[in-house]
Amino acid sequence: MAALPVRRSGRNTSLVNPTREFEDIYDRMGQLMNFAFGDMARVEMPWVPLADLSETEDAYVVKVELPGVGKDQIDVQLQDRELVVSGEIPEQEQDGQNGGRRRHRSTRRTGRFEFRARLPGDVNADAVQGELTDGVLTLTIPKSEAAKPRKIEIKG
Repeated sequence: MAALPVRRSGRNTSLVNPTREFEDIYDRMGQLMNFAFGDMARVEMPWVPLADLSETEDAYVVKVELPGVGKDQIDVQLQDRELVVSGEIPEQEQDGQNGGRRRHRSTRRTGRFEFRARLPGDVNADAVQGELTDGVLTLTIPKSEAAKPRKIEIKG
């Protein structure tokens, strides 16, 4: 049995993000389907932006990556405990906004996007705050008083 050459190095030169790898494969499969079948294979499904959901003692914090998206292109809705962040990034025209240049490759996401998350506890929907900075939408969703942990004093 022949041995395969192995290159060893003292450090890892690249980190692999499995989520981005699967998204890349999904996008490439979509491109292949569009090439093979044209518009028959096209299904207008929204894409899901990358996001983090974390929790502090007083609130849930959601950070959604939306590079190049303006605040007027984003719609945020909160009903009960379900958060929906949606919107649309229009595709740039081939000749108009590109200054007459031909596009050779485009990997930027366009079209409808939608992020959905069910929050783990009850929230105060009237006090939600949102901020869009450097392409990251940060939503701070305060917990309701009933959902906040309470310290129980033990007597005796």
